Amino acid sequence: MQIDLTGKVALVTGGSRGIGRAIAIGLAKAGADVTLTYASNATAAEAVVAEISADGGKAAAIGFDVADPAAAKAAVDTLAKTKGGLHIVVANAGISVDGLAMRYKDDDLEKTFRTNVFGAFYLARASIYPMMKSRWGRLIFIGSVVGEAGNAGQAAYSASKAALEGLAKSLAKEVASRNITSNVVAPGYIESDMTNALSDAVKEAVKANIPLGSVGLPEDVANAVVFLASDRARYITGQVMGVNGGMHM
Repeated sequence: MQIDLTGKVALVTGGSRGIGRAIAIGLAKAGADVTLTYASNATAAEAVVAEISADGGKAAAIGFDVADPAAAKAAVDTLAKTKGGLHIVVANAGISVDGLAMRYKDDDLEKTFRTNVFGAFYLARASIYPMMKSRWGRLIFIGSVVGEAGNAGQAAYSASKAALEGLAKSLAKEVASRNITSNVVAPGYIESDMTNALSDAVKEAVKANIPLGSVGLPEDVANAVVFLASDRARYITGQVMGVNGGMHM
């Protein structure tokens, strides 16, 4: 039986491209009324909205900085008011500024955590109230395999993604009594513009460390999110779901 999210209102941050785009499309195909956010690329966001609409789904796009607590709250409040509620929130927006820790700049560290961690916290904090009113909610944070396994040259990014696991687990205990779940989806090596730019030698080296022998697709991550957003996952909370082909177990 196909997952049915009809009647659910969803918010996906960073939904204009890559994994966020696939998540927005996946939720809309399941019947959710999806609003996706973008930081600067309105054209890309509207293209996703147009794609969802052309397929018969419901979608809209809004632009704001997730690292701005007032902007995050205003967006959530407006969405909940105009749509009659907010049920599914996917904290996907994130950045990565790579570099060895010994030479890492303070500004880059702050920027990484403000977007990846503070932004997710602000979004969740603002979303809990409308979810409590509905007595139904799904908080889903997009982590990363490097948040679990670490990676040289990505200490800041890895730490920020690991922080999401602590956030999700703590929230799971705080809001469970209101029928709200809180989980993390941790992608591994997923095909994207960034990975496509890597040399064939690097790609093959990465694949050699993936038991399934291939890279993942954004849709693989979206499928996990759609499942966690559904009633099929009603008894799953405080968990980290790896979507990584077995590269971390």
